[in-house]
Amino acid sequence: MSEQLLIPGYQLRVGSRLQRAILLKFLQLSYQEFFPEQDDFSHLGKTVEQYLSQETPLWWVESADTPISVPKLSQPVACLWMGNAIDQVQGDRHAHIFLLYVMPEYRRQGIGTALMRHAENWARARGDRQIGLQVFQSNQPALCLYDQLGYQTMSLWMVKPLI
Repeated sequence: MSEQLLIPGYQLRVGSRLQRAILLKFLQLSYQEFFPEQDDFSHLGKTVEQYLSQETPLWWVESADTPISVPKLSQPVACLWMGNAIDQVQGDRHAHIFLLYVMPEYRRQGIGTALMRHAENWARARGDRQIGLQVFQSNQPALCLYDQLGYQTMSLWMVKPLI
């Protein structure tokens, strides 16, 4: 199923659980950008196996020139993977963005903003009252985008190495 992304030249295509390998590739690309010194992200496969389900929809952005009749994705340029979380204060279920990734050469064209709006519309349609995500502090472009879209920091995830 394909739909307009509201950006000329691109379309949004619903993904499936059968596209685990493509999702894993996008997840690994995302992490490689911020942790280039690490060369093995195979553990992210466990994340995909554990969390990709019918309740965690996946969307791909493709060039609008790709025929709708093409059964497999040709070259996705961006990905949105949604999930569920529980508000730890109120106890309500809410939407959670597992992954939003735009290939570097397609950035700054409005694709990320369009995907964020799609995520928010999906969450509203299911009756969610909030949407959450996790972002690395070093990802300044994403932090700026989320700030411009009205997202606020609600907590900090802190870690301590035990080695």
